[in-house]
Amino acid sequence: VRDVEAPLCTVIAEMEANGIVCDPEELRRQGEVLGQRAEELRGEVRKLAGCDFHLDSTQQLAEVLFDRLGFAPGKKTKTGRSTDITVLERLAAQEDRNDPKTSLPRLIIEYRQLTKLISTYLGNLRHAVNPKDGRIHSTFHQLVTATGRLASHNPNLQNIPVRTEVGRQIRKAFVAPPGHLLICADYSQIELRLLAHLSEDPALIDVFERDLDIHSAVASEVFGVPLEEVTREQRGRAKTINFGIIYGVT
Repeated sequence: VRDVEAPLCTVIAEMEANGIVCDPEELRRQGEVLGQRAEELRGEVRKLAGCDFHLDSTQQLAEVLFDRLGFAPGKKTKTGRSTDITVLERLAAQEDRNDPKTSLPRLIIEYRQLTKLISTYLGNLRHAVNPKDGRIHSTFHQLVTATGRLASHNPNLQNIPVRTEVGRQIRKAFVAPPGHLLICADYSQIELRLLAHLSEDPALIDVFERDLDIHSAVASEVFGVPLEEVTREQRGRAKTINFGIIYGVT
């Protein structure tokens, strides 16, 4: 605590005081674009369903999917039949191009993703911009997470979406002030390098000695494809495996 955490306090205090420049107009523009697409999806879903219903109501959605359109229900919750992401993804996998109504689960998934981006990120980030300096001043916590990583809140700047193209667009709102640059610096797969060192696992060590990407290398083995043919999605799943094991995934 004395040698690591205490000296870090002043660094974090400076981070919080400085904040980061965020362009509210860019957030507003993106919000309008996403809002328009969400409205289009509402129209498409209601047209396919053949009725007008509240898309954000899980009960009404369940009635449309399972009673009106005849989709097979999955798991149940205390309040009724579930329409969570796992259920919708299962139904979306059964989409039949010859039957337009089967595209409804996929459209609902996209609709939920957009509305979450609009409310959770675009709206909250805009409100968090300090009008005096145009910056967002998040609060960082040193001793909250079990792994020792920093936690951020009000707002959380550590969970800005990156997995989808729409999500990545939000990051464009974070800019450097005039005459400055934003620099991204990160340890190269530091946790897994430590794992290779401590475990002395030959396969892990070999990957790092050959300067390969560990997540792509694992994906190559797991999915049985050449390293150069590993897709972004496959690498992402392998990354989940790698970090899930060392951080105790349940």
